[in-house]
Amino acid sequence: MDEQSSLLTLFVSSFLAATLLPGGSEAVLAGVLLAFPELHWQALILATIGNTLGGMSSYAIGRFLPDEQALHARLGKHAQKLEWVRHHGSPILLLSWAPIIGDILCVAAGWLRTNWVWALSFIALGKFTRYWVIATAIS
Repeated sequence: MDEQSSLLTLFVSSFLAATLLPGGSEAVLAGVLLAFPELHWQALILATIGNTLGGMSSYAIGRFLPDEQALHARLGKHAQKLEWVRHHGSPILLLSWAPIIGDILCVAAGWLRTNWVWALSFIALGKFTRYWVIATAIS
């Protein structure tokens, strides 16, 4: 696989991994960085952008949920994450990188109508930090 195809694959896997679909992009990032170490910053930025956009798609889904009962029904045992977001606001989205709870936090932030600019900022910062740690460990 060439550099461009690797970066495209990384972007797509990063986006999909941050949606409600199952998947992970860390292995793809590691593969790209091992095959093309000179793409360190490009890979880090593309993974962050893709994962952030995926998180914002979950945020958008939350904006379309009709009422609190519907959200609690969909979240099930994860409904307490809604209260975390309500209590802490957008900064809790720094944890949007975390498996399982990250998607729920993004949906909850959208449903609670948190400011989308702050949500985007905290999601991006959390996801960048996670990818930076992974990339640094590989380099």
